Amino acid sequence: MRCSDILVVIVAIGLGLASVHVRGELTIEVTKGMDNAVRVAVVPFEWRGVGSPEEDVSGIVTSDLRLSGRFDTLPRSQMLSLPSEAQDVLYRDWRLLRVEYLVIGYLQTLADGRVKLHYELFNVLEQSRILAEAITGGPDELRDMGHHVSDVVFEKLTGIEGAFSTRIMYVTASGPFGEKVYRLNTADADGHRVRTILVSREPIVSPTWAPDGNRVAYVSFEDDSRPSIYIQDIAAGTRQVLQRFSGLNGAPAFSPDGRQLALVLSKSGSPDIWIYHLETHRLRQVTRHYGIDTEPSWSADGKSIVFTSDRGGKPQIYTIRLSDLFIERLTFEGDYNARAKVLADGSGIVMVHQRDDVYHIGLLDLRRGRMTILTETSLDESPSIAPNGSMLIYATQKDEQGILAAVSIDGGVKFNLPSSSGDVREPSWSPKKYKVFVSVPD
Repeated sequence: MRCSDILVVIVAIGLGLASVHVRGELTIEVTKGMDNAVRVAVVPFEWRGVGSPEEDVSGIVTSDLRLSGRFDTLPRSQMLSLPSEAQDVLYRDWRLLRVEYLVIGYLQTLADGRVKLHYELFNVLEQSRILAEAITGGPDELRDMGHHVSDVVFEKLTGIEGAFSTRIMYVTASGPFGEKVYRLNTADADGHRVRTILVSREPIVSPTWAPDGNRVAYVSFEDDSRPSIYIQDIAAGTRQVLQRFSGLNGAPAFSPDGRQLALVLSKSGSPDIWIYHLETHRLRQVTRHYGIDTEPSWSADGKSIVFTSDRGGKPQIYTIRLSDLFIERLTFEGDYNARAKVLADGSGIVMVHQRDDVYHIGLLDLRRGRMTILTETSLDESPSIAPNGSMLIYATQKDEQGILAAVSIDGGVKFNLPSSSGDVREPSWSPKKYKVFVSVPD
């Protein structure tokens, strides 16, 4: 495929692309938390600057930790003191409140207008400081700084890398039947700072992130209601549409190195899995079957792809080794398994699994061959795994409206993310953190 076969479109807002903040943020509702949640207190960070900060940074940390389901956070109204530095911590006060860990800190404006955040984490029972760090950021990065603190504290206390600094992408559909408006949105992992990057009168499906977190791919029906695959640069406001082949063009998935795109094409007859090289623009067909092969997802090492196929009569999950195109069936339990995603360590896959005529999200342990049902809702679909591998987000139904929900891989934590902007569907969790802060000398 030649370069001329790809059309680079720089599209203004009037043509449907946008990069604006919108209302309709997702609201997280914890439906199940850990029975032995750790009690943590996050003291309001002292502000040492002019005016007042635009964000409640300690409030963001408190919310992140509470909504993870692993922590029981102490309300500010119950705090007996508000220390901002180590010498002001009275361990006796916090033991009386049954607090196990304490987070304190302060925000200070610098001469160049930036803000320094210094924070500390204490083990109350052992009366010891276990973490201290200072970071700097712009006045408009306070929410990002709060998520950074949450990530660091979460990892220190659980041993699991935090994912509060990541983003999610999803599609909303609003309006009456026949007049629906579809929006492709991104947001912080906690549902805040929603940004719409595409508006269309036609459906938008299968959004997915590139490994660099700067590009996304999706399928849009905006051109004569035919499915086309687009790659969009979020910051630059540009997008590419791959050559429109006759028939189906769908289910894009970036390779781990971001150089290739697995996709589904029916140009040779039945829908098959193909790989498109983004630099050379060459196509490689990797499955050839009269059945339907669809929904590709890469392994972490990029050496194989899992996909859905009905080649055995009903939708099941298969894997194909790209070196020699050897195909192996992975699922045997149930009449329907689809939309598989591989855990980063290769130990299992999450998927949509039908049981008793209800669609749930299931986890297949590839080492033991055991299927675990993670969700209790119905009509669950489109699972996407957080980059730390501890949570997954999916689409489901509540009160006859599409919402997003999340569940931990062990099933111990569950929460919903309803939106006031219509049905929500097709979630995708970003592969990396949106903003990374580096420690600075205190």
